[in-house]
Amino acid sequence: MEQSDGESLHPPQRWGKQRWFSHIPDEEWNDWRWQLRHRVTTLEELSRFVRVADKERRLMEAVLRDFRMGITPYYLSLIDFSDPKDPIMRQSVPRPEEYLYREVGEEDPLAEEELSPVPGLTHRYPDRVLMVVSNTCAVYCRHCTRKRIMVSKCEDPPADHDVDRMVDYIARTPTVRDVIVSGGDPLTFSTEKLERILSKVRAVPHVEVIRIGSRVPVTMPQRVDDELCAMLEKYHPVWLNVHFNHPRECTPEAVKACSRLLRAGIPLNNQSVLLAGVNDNVETMRELVHNLMRMRVRPYYLFQCDPVRGTEHLRTPVAKGIEIVGGLRGYTSGLGVPSYVIDAPGGGGKVPVSPDYLLYYSEKEGRAVLRNFHGKVIEYHDPLSAEALSRMTMSSLGKPAKSTCEESGKRRWSRRSRPRVPASAASGQS
Repeated sequence: MEQSDGESLHPPQRWGKQRWFSHIPDEEWNDWRWQLRHRVTTLEELSRFVRVADKERRLMEAVLRDFRMGITPYYLSLIDFSDPKDPIMRQSVPRPEEYLYREVGEEDPLAEEELSPVPGLTHRYPDRVLMVVSNTCAVYCRHCTRKRIMVSKCEDPPADHDVDRMVDYIARTPTVRDVIVSGGDPLTFSTEKLERILSKVRAVPHVEVIRIGSRVPVTMPQRVDDELCAMLEKYHPVWLNVHFNHPRECTPEAVKACSRLLRAGIPLNNQSVLLAGVNDNVETMRELVHNLMRMRVRPYYLFQCDPVRGTEHLRTPVAKGIEIVGGLRGYTSGLGVPSYVIDAPGGGGKVPVSPDYLLYYSEKEGRAVLRNFHGKVIEYHDPLSAEALSRMTMSSLGKPAKSTCEESGKRRWSRRSRPRVPASAASGQS
């Protein structure tokens, strides 16, 4: 792809607004309904901003028959079209690779539909369920796990009776205490429609927590207005999981949207997806988590990109995720280090993956060999057993307390002075 007029610009925040949408009054630009209505959804509309070669166009047209495109003017304004590797464009604009790799991957890699007791609801974990209440997004991410429900051009939400069936299942399942309302994106609904869903869920006595999954604070932050926040406050405890993938998404508009949600008492967790060419290096991820912490958004998960059909060009080796987490641990606040997880194919659930910090452990010996973030190997001992403490107490009776403590301490710390690393653990460090 090439920039439409060939100029070479390095955009600051909202560069695209000034260039492409300078004629749009702020009143309209800041209206989320205007943003949603004016999404770029066709290649013809996209060609206003970037040239697409004929060969690429044919492949991209084939892609759009399988998975729709939609980019809000706001999110499009963050793209530097002079950079063919722009990380915002890579997440939102169809690529020929989506067609070329269309046979690689699965339609439903997480087996959400197999674990669905009623249409639209997934019950994988004992105490929580996922409600998919929308097939509409402000921006359709090219790495989306649920591409399968966004094939047609129709953006109709589930009918009220479908939502009622989901809520009825929750009401009949007392083990469910946590409900995730997702989609698509529930925040693309009107406030009134979203409230109808949340009020039904909150009416179930054993539901303790409602979580909403949304990328709207990233892709259409104008949606987070006072009316929405006032409504959400009525159904606490409500949590919101957001989805920032790159530091350039942390704009003043996104900061304002997150601040409004926080003032409404809604905790924010971020769930990034590890994407090749977007955030697959330590420097980018470190900048992102630092931005999020300043925004009071907790970096929660770093997901391995799911093996969804047509996303092979966006996936990274697992080793890359381990490298990134290893590059964050110890070099930034622990609060800023997300858990790197793989959502196991076939509905196996989230599996945490981390660098090898525990090199060896023997419960019998009461001894562990650890590696810290500098690579230094350290020995750690379990507390003494009750039997050992009893023997120590008995042997101490009748002896001067000072000398006993001194000798005991000398003996114990001399044993710890040189970590004994098993050969298998040591070889893993070479």
